[in-house]
Amino acid sequence: MTDELVIQRVAVTFVGRPPARQVARAQGVSDVEVDGRLLRCLVHGSFQPFLEALRGYEVINITSIPTPERGD
Repeated sequence: MTDELVIQRVAVTFVGRPPARQVARAQGVSDVEVDGRLLRCLVHGSFQPFLEALRGYEVINITSIPTPERGD
């Protein structure tokens, strides 16, 4: 495993309203935006806290794209 923390841009479509508050509170998650049933955010490092925030919500689609690191 690498020491670098990868930043992923994630988009998730839900059956109903996205759990925006739970996702925003998850460790490593930032820039949470909601547009109807679509939630977008950045995930820094491990996906585990993000995935735990989705527990109990029905997901229709999920995409994840690595983003270039922002200035050091």
